[in-house]
Amino acid sequence: MEIYENENDQVDAIKRFFAENGKALAVGVILGVGALVGWRFWNGHQADSARGASLAYENTISAIRADQPQTLTAAEKFSAENKNTYGALAALEVAQQFVDKNELDKAVAQLSQGLAAASDENLKAVINMRLARIQVQQKKADDALKTLDTIKGEGFAAIVADLRGEALLSKGDKEGARKAWQAGVDSKASPALSEMMQMKINNLSV
Repeated sequence: MEIYENENDQVDAIKRFFAENGKALAVGVILGVGALVGWRFWNGHQADSARGASLAYENTISAIRADQPQTLTAAEKFSAENKNTYGALAALEVAQQFVDKNELDKAVAQLSQGLAAASDENLKAVINMRLARIQVQQKKADDALKTLDTIKGEGFAAIVADLRGEALLSKGDKEGARKAWQAGVDSKASPALSEMMQMKINNLSV
């Protein structure tokens, strides 16, 4: 450690330090400030992008629901271009439009696209439940059962059980359907869903 005899020596040492290291310090400061500014810009850009995507999503979905001309094509384009939560949500809405038109293959394609864009597990579960429901309609019970197997979480257990029962019944497996619906009744299902599954069980005996 350098020993200074007085403050003039300290001042001289400081001068020498900056003379020898000034350029490196200046570059470091510039890089540091640049990184900070860049980070703030990136955060601001991300926030602006999120706000923009949110607004675009709301406008697109509002137009679909109002049944405005050309909006379905615009919504398909939006869901394809936005590989994020908003794109996945748009895919769900577009898929429902295709289901209403009985264009089930197109609905499946949208849901598959939505799954690829989604990162939230709950959103993925919702998309998979929609997908399984359509697969049952398409008489693809085995595909529906595989889709349902990917859904985890107690919160979805009752709905998954109901869909599983439908898939199994469509295959002619009444006993499997009964077990699935009974498991749904025994889970923490809402009173309405529990009652509906119990009715399905009772109908199996008729």
